[in-house]
Amino acid sequence: MGWEVLEQWGDGAARIEPLAGGVANDVWRVRVNGQLAVGRLGSRSDADLAWETELLRYLDREGLTVPVPIPTTDGRLFADGLVVMTHVQGRGPETEDDWRRVADTLRRLHELTKGWPQRPGWRSSTDLLHADSGTKIDLSAMPPEGVARCRAAWARLAGRRTCVVHGDPNGGNVLMTANRVALIDWDESRVDVPDLDLVLPHNAADLEDGAHDVAAQASAAWEAAVCWDDNHAVERLAEVRSI
Repeated sequence: MGWEVLEQWGDGAARIEPLAGGVANDVWRVRVNGQLAVGRLGSRSDADLAWETELLRYLDREGLTVPVPIPTTDGRLFADGLVVMTHVQGRGPETEDDWRRVADTLRRLHELTKGWPQRPGWRSSTDLLHADSGTKIDLSAMPPEGVARCRAAWARLAGRRTCVVHGDPNGGNVLMTANRVALIDWDESRVDVPDLDLVLPHNAADLEDGAHDVAAQASAAWEAAVCWDDNHAVERLAEVRSI
């Protein structure tokens, strides 16, 4: 099915305009129950979407500002690959103080999700020390030398505690007001080592030099592997040190 599934959110549900949503999803501003919302249509499995939507509902209950899934008229949180979520407003982070607020919000996320189960079908960075595929990653498609460099970067995270990471806390996925920091676009969230979320502008998370280097190398390796082999992936792999 396509966007006709939006009818399951009510007779008046309608698309308004497309939004930037990456290559994996078709994302639109929509109107549901007379209110602005965001619809994301993709090919994720039901188990994957159940994990994401339940996570967002939990984080909302715990006081984080996130897009909250809006149920269909019969109470489902998604239908045929479509998730409809509340529309979040705000501006992107601009200053060092803004990014420090982002770091605080990410650490709150990490604290709230210790021991959270892995997203179905996904792998953490340290899982990929022994697995060749998972999530969107297929290490067999990468040059062997590149795989070795990525795994060397991920190996430095081995033994760390894990939790939910947002996975892509760039400036476009943060919407701020004077009173709160919202994290949007949870399509890349998973269970992994929290420092991967904390490689932020101005080193706003105050990672020590060694910890920042470990996290930055592991993060660059992840982006190279998950995007392989577009230009961005090649550039990110170039940042991962040779063994």
